[in-house]
Amino acid sequence: MKNELVHLAITSGEPAGIGPEISVQATKKFLHQHPDVQIHLLGDRHLFSPYLDGFQNDRLHLVHLPLRSKNNYGQLNSANAPYVLEMLDQAYLGCEQKQYDAMVTAPLQKSVMNDNGLHFTGHTEYLAQKAGSKQVVMMLCGQVSSSLARSSEMMRVALATTHLALKDVPLAISYTELLGTIQIIHQTLKTYFGIQNPKIQVAGLNPHAGESGYLGKEEIDVITPVIKQAQSEGISVTGPFSADTMFRLDVLDQVDIFLAMYHDQGLIPLKMACFGQGVNVTLGLPIIRTSVDHGTALQIAGRGEANFESMVQALSVAYQMVKNGSSSA
Repeated sequence: MKNELVHLAITSGEPAGIGPEISVQATKKFLHQHPDVQIHLLGDRHLFSPYLDGFQNDRLHLVHLPLRSKNNYGQLNSANAPYVLEMLDQAYLGCEQKQYDAMVTAPLQKSVMNDNGLHFTGHTEYLAQKAGSKQVVMMLCGQVSSSLARSSEMMRVALATTHLALKDVPLAISYTELLGTIQIIHQTLKTYFGIQNPKIQVAGLNPHAGESGYLGKEEIDVITPVIKQAQSEGISVTGPFSADTMFRLDVLDQVDIFLAMYHDQGLIPLKMACFGQGVNVTLGLPIIRTSVDHGTALQIAGRGEANFESMVQALSVAYQMVKNGSSSA
């Protein structure tokens, strides 16, 4: 891919939110920084016009998909839910057919999908279903804020479970699923992040990693046996560690990724450390997919105030994954 353009597709997300704005603004910056990239921006072209402001570049391709209903910034309209899904479907199909090398997604509003009668729990689960993937892994990564770390360090956190109620998490942590998660993390970091021997630290589910069984036995019954099996397969993985002490910035030069057992256990430390610079990556898909790490920000939509840096970072991670993947092929 040395002399070829990298084709990145952006789905502009919930039309009433900041998705269209950050998609355009990040596109303009990224195309300026990367002369070897072509961006395909999916969505209603009328949503992009205010932010393009006369911007022209032959490496920007607007893929016009018309809204289904009237759109007002900050006001959700469930009638546009099929429009949002159409963007995802077209981007995924384009990646599957090799028209695009990766897809980058702006935030959407899950409640809009469900209000329209669509069962939708998130990008990760939707794309996994489309791909027919038996298992995918949600990972977030980002550069740690310079106010917290002396050097620019990358922090990565993967999740053993994603969008589940807390009461459902313990039953979702099975031997097979957890081992598969570790295997997917190991292989993806090797293939798409250029890390030959990824070092993985695994959190326990319970306080103090179960306190030798006094605070829960998931660590004894499931997590520790999985770690031992993964180690026997040559994977550099350790744990389970107490989650309240595992996520340390001073060990980032020794740990490539932390594996949390549930959503908030992993994403609270990641988002505190990376301050809006985080990127969501879906591991285990047959395509490359990245996303911003924030929501639709309806309260500031349409005002030109949105910070688009997370979208720039999402484009950057997708770009690097494409480059690393092609060099390892």
